[in-house]
Amino acid sequence: MSHKRIPKRKAVLAVGGVAALGAAALLLPNANASQDGAADTRAAPRPLKAADASDLAVQLSGLLGDAFAGSYYDAGRQQLVVNVVGDNNQLVVQAKKAGAAVREVDNSTTELKAAARTLKSEATIPGTAWAVDPRTNKILVTADSTVTGGDWDTLESTVRDLGPGMATLRKSTGTFKTFASGGDAIFGGGARCSLGFNVTAGDGTPAFLTAGHCGVAAAQWSDTQGGAPIGTVDQAVFPGQGDFALVKYDDPATEAPSEVNAEGQSVPIVQAAEATVGQQVFRMGSTTGLADGTVTGLDATVNYPEGTVTGLIQTNVCAEPGDSGGAMFTQDGLALGLTSGGSGDCTVGGETFFQPVTTALQAVGATLDGGGAAGAGGAEDGVGGDQQDAGDQQQGAEDQQQGAGDQQEGTEDQQQGAGDQQGAGEQAGGEDAGTDEPGLTQNH
Repeated sequence: MSHKRIPKRKAVLAVGGVAALGAAALLLPNANASQDGAADTRAAPRPLKAADASDLAVQLSGLLGDAFAGSYYDAGRQQLVVNVVGDNNQLVVQAKKAGAAVREVDNSTTELKAAARTLKSEATIPGTAWAVDPRTNKILVTADSTVTGGDWDTLESTVRDLGPGMATLRKSTGTFKTFASGGDAIFGGGARCSLGFNVTAGDGTPAFLTAGHCGVAAAQWSDTQGGAPIGTVDQAVFPGQGDFALVKYDDPATEAPSEVNAEGQSVPIVQAAEATVGQQVFRMGSTTGLADGTVTGLDATVNYPEGTVTGLIQTNVCAEPGDSGGAMFTQDGLALGLTSGGSGDCTVGGETFFQPVTTALQAVGATLDGGGAAGAGGAEDGVGGDQQDAGDQQQGAEDQQQGAGDQQEGTEDQQQGAGDQQGAGEQAGGEDAGTDEPGLTQNH
C-alpha cells in the first residue's frame, strides 16, 4: 500500500485565507527595505520580483567577476542592488543595463572571505556565528548568551583586528541550538523533526530532504510517533559542510508530491533556487507551523556545541525545537532552505539558519519533481533577455552559472551559512509559523 506523503500544514497564499495568520499582517507594504541609501538611482533599475532578482544576481556575479561584492534585494523598491569594487565603468554600465541598481563598496568578496577564514581559525567558539551581509558590505558576527568572559574577549579582539569597516559584532539574547522536531512531523530514534521537501533520488525512487542532524540521529523515520518507519536515511551531513539528509521512502510506490502543506493550503514547489539577502521567505515546521521573515545573511558559519556547520543562510525567521528540517520557501513556490538551528523562539524572535536546498540537491544527486534540477535555481526568460543586453548570452539558471568566471562560487559562497545544526535528540516542537500572501513585501 503506497504512502502518500503530503505535508499536513499549508501556506496561506490566498488573500481570503490570511485572517488568522498574524505574520502576514506585518508583511504588507510597510516594508522598510531601502538599506544604506547608497544604491545608484540614476540607472533607473528595473522593478523585479525576488525570484527574478536572485536569477539576475547569479548572472551578474559571473559578468562582474572580481568586481562583484555581493548583492541584495531591496523589497521596498523591488530592486536588485549589486555591490561593485573598482572603477571598471564598462562593467557597471552592463550591470545597470541588466536592470540592477549599482553601488560602489570598499570590501571585495575576496577580502570578506579572508576575514571569514580568520574568524574560523581564531574564533571558532561555541555559540558564535558569522555571515556576509551585502547590505552593509561587512561580515555580521553574532555571539549568543553563552559567549562570555575570555571567549567574548577573544571574539571581540579578533573582530577588531580584522580592521575598521570589515565586520560588525553583536550579541544575541538566545542560545544557538538545533531545532530537531519539523513541516510535516517525522519521528525517529526518540527525536522529532520536520520533513523539508519531497524529491526524486538519483536512482529514480521517491525521497525527501530534512536536516542532517536529524539524519544522523536515527536511521529510520516514521510519520507518526511510535509508528512503522516510512523512510530510511540514505545520506546525511552534519556537522561540517552543511546540515542536510536524504531519506528514501521504503515503499517505492509512495506518492511524494512536490508541495508544502502550510496551515491548510498546498503550496506547489516548482524549483530550487538561490536565496537573496532581503528576500521575503516563509518557513513551515511541525512545532510552530508557518512563520515568515527575511534573509539577512549568506555564507554563514555557525559554531554549535556539537560542531561547526558552514554554508548556511541566515534569517530573522523564528523557529523552535521540532522545526528542524522543515521547508523554507517563497510564496511563488521556490524551495530555498531546510531549517537547521538558531537562537530564540517564536515569542521573542531570534536568528535561524537554513541549509540551502540547491547545495543539498547537488550533494545527494536528487531533483525536485516540480522541475528544478539538482542545485539549480531557474532563471526566467525576461531576466535572461536583460542579461543578453548586458553582453551575457546565458539563458536559464544553469547556463548562467556556467558563464563568465565563477558564478556559482559567488552565489554558493554567499549562501554558505552559519550553523551547526544540532539537537538531533531534541523532541521539542517546530518553528514554522509564518504567512504567505500575494503581494507581500519584505518585513523587518
